Amino acid sequence: MPIIELRGISKTFPPARRGASPVEAVRDVDLSIDAGEIVGIVGYSGAGKSTLVRLVNALEPATSGSLLVDGTDLTQLRERQLQKVRLDIGMIFQQFNLFGSRTVWGNIAYPLEVAKVPKAEQQKRISDLLHFVGLADKAHAWPEQLSGGQKQRVGIARALATSPKILLADEATSALDPETTVEVLRLLKKVNTDLGITIVVITHEMDVVKTIADRVVVMEEGRIVEQGPVFDIFSRPQHAATQRFVSTLVDDVPDEASVAALRRRHPGRLVTLSFRDESVSQSAVFAEIIGRGVEFELVFGGVEDVRGRAFGHLTLELRQVTRLRSTRR
Repeated sequence: MPIIELRGISKTFPPARRGASPVEAVRDVDLSIDAGEIVGIVGYSGAGKSTLVRLVNALEPATSGSLLVDGTDLTQLRERQLQKVRLDIGMIFQQFNLFGSRTVWGNIAYPLEVAKVPKAEQQKRISDLLHFVGLADKAHAWPEQLSGGQKQRVGIARALATSPKILLADEATSALDPETTVEVLRLLKKVNTDLGITIVVITHEMDVVKTIADRVVVMEEGRIVEQGPVFDIFSRPQHAATQRFVSTLVDDVPDEASVAALRRRHPGRLVTLSFRDESVSQSAVFAEIIGRGVEFELVFGGVEDVRGRAFGHLTLELRQVTRLRSTRR
């Protein structure tokens, strides 16, 4: 049984002002997420991905459809029942949302206090979490004394405080520099691997999806337009929105304008190679070209690696090598 299952879920917001039309943020979405998966949900601004997350953690009620979390349909529950369900769903945010009036220890303690966890159990739980996220020496520090990466680690520890089954990360790395992003993604992967927690990552950064996700879901105008294993979607994007996202990660086949510019600089023959199958290696292709007496130069494109599998496009300029035979006098 999937741990998260959406069946025909829609969310319509009332008009923002008189005379305006209602806003359909999520439209008839079907989605299943298995326990232990890391799923990346991507989309441009206004695609509906953040609204979808707020539906999953019951911060927004669905307009129609059913939404099952661990077998329980949240659309059928009252607010008091939803409060119990939310204990199984941790949340981390782009802007960290830490309490400036509480220390690191106090921030992690907050959800445990709300859940009325006994004090002794709180102490052990917080200590364990601080060691888990690598901040044992920052227990009594204030948020203003922390770097962005450290703040997000506190946010992750706080989200894990009630031992949730699901962790939702809404643009959790968007405010971080590249090096810190890698560290936070490594920690999220540890959360998934060591604790078995299902993670849903909301992002507009395809590099985040490539690094951590097992599966990717692409949204546009409130609908899911494409979904599947990360390698399959990245190497063979079908929908225009997906193609735009993938193009931010690796160059596609050059368009007409790019080809024209390349021809002006490279008079040889231009050939584009597409790598989507690990059974054909780049080195084997290049060795074959050289073996046929052809020189080549890489002029456009690139190749990315996803879980040890390569995909991408390389445009080469090929030039036939002229061999002069030596003559005896």
